[in-house]
Amino acid sequence: MKHTQQSGAKVYNPFTLSLYDWWVLNISNKYAWKCPTDTRLLPFFLHHMGETHLDIGVGTGYYLKHAPATHAISLMDLNPDSLKIAASRVGNTKIRATLQHDVFDTFPADWHGRFDSVSMYYLLHCLPGEMTTKAKAIKNAGMALKPGGTLFGATILGKEVPHNAFGKKLMAVYNKKGIFSNT
Repeated sequence: MKHTQQSGAKVYNPFTLSLYDWWVLNISNKYAWKCPTDTRLLPFFLHHMGETHLDIGVGTGYYLKHAPATHAISLMDLNPDSLKIAASRVGNTKIRATLQHDVFDTFPADWHGRFDSVSMYYLLHCLPGEMTTKAKAIKNAGMALKPGGTLFGATILGKEVPHNAFGKKLMAVYNKKGIFSNT
């Protein structure tokens, strides 16, 4: 079955997003991927985040909620539910712009060279295709950076790396359903 960008994004509806932090950021990160949110992923995110920041693939806005109040945050996601929930969680005082957009498509010209940092947390493994295809998304994200800016992220690697039994099972289910595309 061929999975598309749209099919991967569709799984994130208000119900699944209400469970996301508990299931993905707590249970899955700690036990399946062995990369705890609170001690690894959040500190990494905050360390690399610049004062003007673009988050691509916003999830629930968990990481952004922890950003300093002085930071100007923009959101980009294909899924309108994710954008709405993340913007609500982060709050209007930090959010400067939201854009419902496919990361494979060229970004609007006024989003080029605009940000000190761009994050792509848990996005690449959800995008369809091989890494050569996903490279276009990375290139587009890089175009949004100011000179000297930082592009950073986190992803779940596929079968090329060892996973525990829980991680293998989750990966198999998620890839079969089109949530992941990293086999």
